[in-house]
Amino acid sequence: MRTLTFDRALGALVLVLAASFAHADAPLRTIGVKIGTHALKVEVVDTDETRSKGLMFRKTMPANDGMLFVFEDVGYHSMWMKNTYLPLSVAFIDGEGKILNILDMEPLMEITYTAAGPARYAIETNKGWFAGKKIEAGAKVTGLPLVKPGR
Repeated sequence: MRTLTFDRALGALVLVLAASFAHADAPLRTIGVKIGTHALKVEVVDTDETRSKGLMFRKTMPANDGMLFVFEDVGYHSMWMKNTYLPLSVAFIDGEGKILNILDMEPLMEITYTAAGPARYAIETNKGWFAGKKIEAGAKVTGLPLVKPGR
């Protein structure tokens, strides 16, 4: 009887661990956003776990792709480049979809890059994507997911 209970407990633990590992490597949801007339396909990171990982450890990203960070609370959010091999640009965006500021970030730097105002979102792209499209602070981003109050 004791062995059977131990075996069941061990089996349950293995299933829980397998599920958590499978979830950790699950593909992220992607959506399309527009900044002016420019389309961008973004992977959505909207949990502490996915936001913390971001684009870490990636070696490439298609030219018109990016990552959309959705923050639970509006605030002066910051990014860093620990374990991030790609040079990136980040646009911090307020709750209405207006770009607050755009910063270029260098690979593997552990300094912080901070929003110029209270941000609800951030979009990371390959470095220079915004500049190449002549997108500046004040531009409007459409297609952003709605964030429920209190989330």
